[in-house]
Amino acid sequence: MLYVGSKGGVEKRMIEKIGIPYEGVHCGKLRRYFSWQNFVDVFKVPLGVWAAAGILRRFKPDVVFSKGGFVSFPVCVAAWKLGIPVVLHESDLHLGMANKWIAGIASTICVSFEETIESLPEKLRGKAVYTGTPIRAEILAGDKEAGLGFCGFNDYKPVVLVMGGSSGAEQLNILVRAGMDELLKKYQIVHICGRGKLDISAHSKGYKQFEYLDEQMKDIYAASDVAVTRGGANSLFELAALRKKAVVVPLSMGASRGDQIDNARVFVKDFGWYMLNGDVGREDFINAVNVAFMQNVGSGKVKNGAKEVVDLLIST
Repeated sequence: MLYVGSKGGVEKRMIEKIGIPYEGVHCGKLRRYFSWQNFVDVFKVPLGVWAAAGILRRFKPDVVFSKGGFVSFPVCVAAWKLGIPVVLHESDLHLGMANKWIAGIASTICVSFEETIESLPEKLRGKAVYTGTPIRAEILAGDKEAGLGFCGFNDYKPVVLVMGGSSGAEQLNILVRAGMDELLKKYQIVHICGRGKLDISAHSKGYKQFEYLDEQMKDIYAASDVAVTRGGANSLFELAALRKKAVVVPLSMGASRGDQIDNARVFVKDFGWYMLNGDVGREDFINAVNVAFMQNVGSGKVKNGAKEVVDLLIST
């Protein structure tokens, strides 16, 4: 295996940590808002394709697997030009921009939602496969007591997990800190707030904050009774596989292409989760956590596509 990411990307440390070699390429990013950087990044794309072609010639892969994102585009174009089959996987309900561009040259399109296939252009449906999304096996083996001990929590007050992804979510950080005093009367809170976003003044009993969690995440999941999260597909699938109660606060249309809202609606329908969208205030947030804690998790099913995706890569 070889992982190709961006030059100086934050994923480099994570990939090398698990013993997989890493190569970086320059890649342009098309922003969905006006930025002078868009004009500069246009010229990075051909450089990225050229660099990726050199990497692929040296490594001689049998197949290129793409999860989308702006880094994937030059690598997949280079693979196509070199005659190397491309298998892509889309986590969200609808294809992201990079995957839309790559889909036409891909051999196989793996999707996490059955509904995604229906939304594809007819010419692409024949190579689409409903695999579900790959779920990390280790998160299914968490230890509740270890999670409580890691946070210094007791086992008689329920635990609310607030997580905004590896880079954190400013909206969630503001909401949890505004409602902390009220929520701590009933709950304990473990807050993953993102790198550089710790509040050094927050030292309340029953509240524990982290910039980021890795190996401990499985135990934190096990210790949590309610999770508050963005609408990123990977987090939603993991929480659903663990049958957790959840409050989903997706990115708004103004800050995204609406993919998190679309993802959240599917899980709200299938699992009975609570979704907050738009202008969310302190009282809305506290009420949502309380309602979610009282609800039962619905009967929706999650398809773990880990083995199926690997089998497709091998067969390709």
